[in-house]
Amino acid sequence: MPKFKYKAKKITGEETEGFREAVDRFELARDLRKEGYILILSGIEGKAGNKKNSILSAILAIFGRISLSEKMIFSRNLAVMLSAGLPISRALTALSRQTKNTKFQKVLAGLGADLQKGDPFSVALSRYPDVFSDLFAAMVGAGEKTGKLPETLNLISQQLERDLTLSRRVKGALMYPAVIIVAMVGIGILMMIFVVPTLIGVFKDLNVELPWSTRAIIYVSNLFINHGILMTLGVLILIGIIFWASRATKGKRLIDAVFLHIPFFSELIKKMNSSRTTRTLSSLLSSGVDVIEAFDVTKNVLQNNYYREVLNKAKAEIQKGSPIARVFIEAENLYPSLVGEMVAVGEETGQLPSMLLRLADFYEEEVGEITKNLTTIIEPILMIFIGAVVGFFAISMIQPMYSMMGGI
Repeated sequence: MPKFKYKAKKITGEETEGFREAVDRFELARDLRKEGYILILSGIEGKAGNKKNSILSAILAIFGRISLSEKMIFSRNLAVMLSAGLPISRALTALSRQTKNTKFQKVLAGLGADLQKGDPFSVALSRYPDVFSDLFAAMVGAGEKTGKLPETLNLISQQLERDLTLSRRVKGALMYPAVIIVAMVGIGILMMIFVVPTLIGVFKDLNVELPWSTRAIIYVSNLFINHGILMTLGVLILIGIIFWASRATKGKRLIDAVFLHIPFFSELIKKMNSSRTTRTLSSLLSSGVDVIEAFDVTKNVLQNNYYREVLNKAKAEIQKGSPIARVFIEAENLYPSLVGEMVAVGEETGQLPSMLLRLADFYEEEVGEITKNLTTIIEPILMIFIGAVVGFFAISMIQPMYSMMGGI
């Protein structure tokens, strides 16, 4: 069981600090609350992981980024402090001292200043859209209206945790093929610079006509050797053009359409978007957010333009009085038929948030299974591709020698 170094305070102002064993920070906070104390700061004593986290936070702070895990921990800790009766401004001050990310410290200080001016917490959050999403601000606003802000913050932390888990699964599955492709490109460039030039001298001595494939490899090799800087600039410009095109509306739509039609990946994208849509809607509706606003916020959470259009259409149809399920049923090319059917059942029984939550859990499990098998499926495809490239190179380099031997 880890040992925590903690600092706590009573409502009367009496402070205490020391070391205590607990399963996690939340159990520590509960134990202290029973004694009349409110946890202000805590850290695991002597744990190497804390140093790693500090280093990671420092790196993120340099690049001005606040990670999803930091926001998840922030919402969870804030919920604990508010449940313990700590005023929100004091809770933000305590949390700003706890984080190592300087950008996040400034954001929390800004939130505290806005609260002192009399602004609602949700309004203060909305002033930092690059840190707190529309979903975060909307759910906090609903929690403030219903008087259930701690419960809402716990719900937000669960939502962020699910998003983080899903993101890690997909990135983990794609890491292996990405490393292989980068390594293959690197080895290919090294061969063009160091191996092919030695073979060019051999081909000149052989004095035979070179096939088109060999000439193509020699041409690329000469480009790398004689125009390396121009090649590098060309690659960087190409990457820049692709990045710019992907940010443009038409380019993004094209990329979204391509991924929706790639075998295997299309199923992964459909289930990921189904999971994200249903979980976000469930969280918002459970928090008391209006249906129209819930669809508006969910639309901004999704990245794929085609899914955003479906939710835009859903919002318009709901305003006309149409059932929510109708839009999902009509968009079966994007959302599986189960989504429309379950939403219809949820509307009929008046349990739409719980039905959406079940759908989210189901599709998250499906995505988990797909990502587990992703490496197994990609590996043979990669091997075939690598084999084809190596075979092309080998045949191109060996064929002139066979041609010479055939002419003897």
